[in-house]
Amino acid sequence: NYVAIDCEMVGVGPNGSVSALARVSIVDFHGNVLLDEYVKPTQPVTQYRTWVSGIRPKHLRNARGFKAVTKIVSRLIDKKILVGHAIHHDLQALAMKHPPDLIRDTSTYQPLLTLAKTDRPSLKKLAKLILDLQIQQKSHCS
Repeated sequence: NYVAIDCEMVGVGPNGSVSALARVSIVDFHGNVLLDEYVKPTQPVTQYRTWVSGIRPKHLRNARGFKAVTKIVSRLIDKKILVGHAIHHDLQALAMKHPPDLIRDTSTYQPLLTLAKTDRPSLKKLAKLILDLQIQQKSHCS
């Protein structure tokens, strides 16, 4: 049982220097959307990072609270193999842990690092190399 996760963050604190969860998306092995939810950060947003995150104030006005969303995420990923890119950032934003043996991180998977000829390939680079897809042309979209 595999699920893939991606989170988008906004900035909180002075000059938006601290990342806070603003959106979480989870799909199953077949690409079916299990969750795509905006999240109201627990602190006031000081930088939306729209150019990267795609998040705007309107997205967070009626967003669910952090605890409600993380409860859903926890249920969806429990005992599942979790796939993502630099997944430690997503788990940190969710304030969650996941068993290391159930994590598949495309940013650290050695065959992909070899293919990309770098020890830190971007998801954009991997998508182009492996799938011949152009992604992240504008702001990210989980």
